Amino acid sequence: MALPSGLATSFPAESVPADTAAASDPDTLIMVENGAGAGPFVLLCDHASNRVPNAYQSFGFAADQLKLHIAWDPGALGVARLLSGRLDAPLFWPDISRLVIDCNRPLDAASLIVVESEGRAVPANVGLSGTERARRIERVHAPYHDAIDACLTQRHASGLATILIAIHSFTPVYLGKARPWHVGIVFDEDARMANALIKGLAADPGFMVGVNEPYSPADLVYYSVSRHARTHRLPAAMIEIRNNEIGDEAGQKIWADRLAEILLAATPGLLGAQQAVVRSLQVE
Repeated sequence: MALPSGLATSFPAESVPADTAAASDPDTLIMVENGAGAGPFVLLCDHASNRVPNAYQSFGFAADQLKLHIAWDPGALGVARLLSGRLDAPLFWPDISRLVIDCNRPLDAASLIVVESEGRAVPANVGLSGTERARRIERVHAPYHDAIDACLTQRHASGLATILIAIHSFTPVYLGKARPWHVGIVFDEDARMANALIKGLAADPGFMVGVNEPYSPADLVYYSVSRHARTHRLPAAMIEIRNNEIGDEAGQKIWADRLAEILLAATPGLLGAQQAVVRSLQVE
């Protein structure tokens, strides 16, 4: 599969720690694992990393903030990698903290490059010049989405029906308020994949499943999925796992196994309709 140049591709999950993974080339910011995966899913992990590359060290991002949820989604990459292996799915993630730039936000959003997040000031981004803002978009945001689009375009050309899934995590407490959900499913008006996930997860009476909780598309968190799923007419959903559920490898494996079972069970019904869409688009 042809992808934009300058990407790291298809390295084994064991090659770097699950949640602090850095590219072997420190200048490589967009990571693609299992790019040639031929399973029915493509995975995104928009907030996989809390790394601040050398080129951004001079801005003074606070070390203590890089450990927090405002910098990344702890545990999400570990789950996404396990799912990539189980589902033979391409996985895309930016190896840079969202404090530098958030790849899961539209370009005109104030939260694209935050000066405050979850009640904490981010002085490193205060007074950022237009030139620096454009540089971050050019080096990180644009190539990340270009890589995803190239993969989806190639899969369509090859006749591979595709379901797009984003993996995120959320904090148990937000601004002093406890969040009761173990997992949340975020979706827009296309609820095909979301309905299957909600039904499968809710079958366990021990789970509290958030339906567009703790976030919804109105919070601008659905940008990556919406941008690519709508363009390619794909079933899609965003999965938000409470991060104390996936704080270690055991928890990540439990959730990856659980999600893989539900996703695979949903595949035949979803892909029957999606394959028809692929065929119709190919003859247009």
